[in-house]
Amino acid sequence: MSDPVDNMEAVSCPRSMDIDPIDLESDEKSKITPAYKQDAFGDEEFAEVKYKVLKWWQCGCLMVAETVSLGVLSLPAAIAGLGLVPAVILLIGLGLLATYTGYVMGQMKLRYPQITTMADAGEVLGGTWGREIVGAAYITFLIFIMSSHLLTFTVAMNTITNHGTCSIVFGIVGMIISFICSLPRTLVNMSWLSLVSFGSIIIAVLVCMIDVGIEDSGSGVVAVLDTDLYHGFSAVCNIVFAFCGHAAFFGLMAELKDPRDFTKSLCLLQGVDISLYLIASVVIYRYAGDGVTSPALGSASPVVSKVAYGIALPTIIIAGVINGHVAFKYVYVRIFRGTDRMHKRDWLAVSSWVGIALALWILAWIISSAIPVFSDLLSLITALFASWFTFGLSGTFWLFMNWGKWLSSPRKIALTLLNFLVIGIGAALCGLGLWVSGKAIHDSSSTASFSCANNA
Repeated sequence: MSDPVDNMEAVSCPRSMDIDPIDLESDEKSKITPAYKQDAFGDEEFAEVKYKVLKWWQCGCLMVAETVSLGVLSLPAAIAGLGLVPAVILLIGLGLLATYTGYVMGQMKLRYPQITTMADAGEVLGGTWGREIVGAAYITFLIFIMSSHLLTFTVAMNTITNHGTCSIVFGIVGMIISFICSLPRTLVNMSWLSLVSFGSIIIAVLVCMIDVGIEDSGSGVVAVLDTDLYHGFSAVCNIVFAFCGHAAFFGLMAELKDPRDFTKSLCLLQGVDISLYLIASVVIYRYAGDGVTSPALGSASPVVSKVAYGIALPTIIIAGVINGHVAFKYVYVRIFRGTDRMHKRDWLAVSSWVGIALALWILAWIISSAIPVFSDLLSLITALFASWFTFGLSGTFWLFMNWGKWLSSPRKIALTLLNFLVIGIGAALCGLGLWVSGKAIHDSSSTASFSCANNA
């Protein structure tokens, strides 16, 4: 049997995770199957509420909806901060690197079936302390992502209504809608919404691209921009944010029928997001010029911008709901793990889920009102969390799974160096990103926290 991480250098997408030693068709099937029941959901054969029912394409659609939504809206402004050529190189490079780190996470799940969240992976790495530290960062990151969607909702509503009312009111409306959409307890019920979310953002971006193409100003478009560290790294943070769906990957894998299908889901995600990011960001920047806004839909003409935001509302809501669902599931499982309560529909199970969802959405609304500038909030999220969940921790997973084999062959040496580089990238994004986002939030004078002012 081959080592499950022996061929980790393959960034391309294999037909399935057949490099894992588990073969469910072998004579040892009866010995191996119980390993897949070590996760938080256990044996669901007679369960009232079943979680492990996702097909690979449903998982892939959820990943696309969760990752693509806000990321694509920040990229044209990121290109304006870096210049066209450096930004395109970074988009492709970071996209491929994010594919590799996602693949490593898939192997980590197969090696340790009990992992259902980043906190579980932290426990594998560092015991109880690892679980608590990573778990705290994990839930905080997801709440910040939820808040970024609420912030985008207020921007959209202010644009559509010409600031028809106080921005705080729009934020509360967005929070209530998101809360209601979060009430289903299983991801399979969210998978159909993800298709609506993806279609919504595609149409909205196309409308924006067509409009800026017709306007055809293109002022200030440059291939290579002479920028400084502050503005350039702020743009890099926004690019990294576009690939930061990794925090939810373990939660999505946990509800797959077969966790080995995760590679196909990952391929669907990365094929869609790299292609869409390149096309949308380059076209919008080419025609909108250096005055492109973040979110990018605001770069269209006033009327078309309203139309585009109206079309994008489903993805603004649904993508936030998916991240919220993963956050609620972490808390819910943490409370009821090891009991049959997770599979019940009694008043305690339902009221617990509702209470957790309401509490976390209120926290998300508070954050969105406290940091009401879209690009600054994305930079802060990237620096604090996406740097580690997308890159740093994945590199650590590989080193952990290959402990004692780092120098065993030229291929292992190359992969060891690659994963140390991945960890270094995560550390650099965290350190420099905190400086960039902190300075941006400190210097911003466009709006005040908890203000009724128009943030469109």
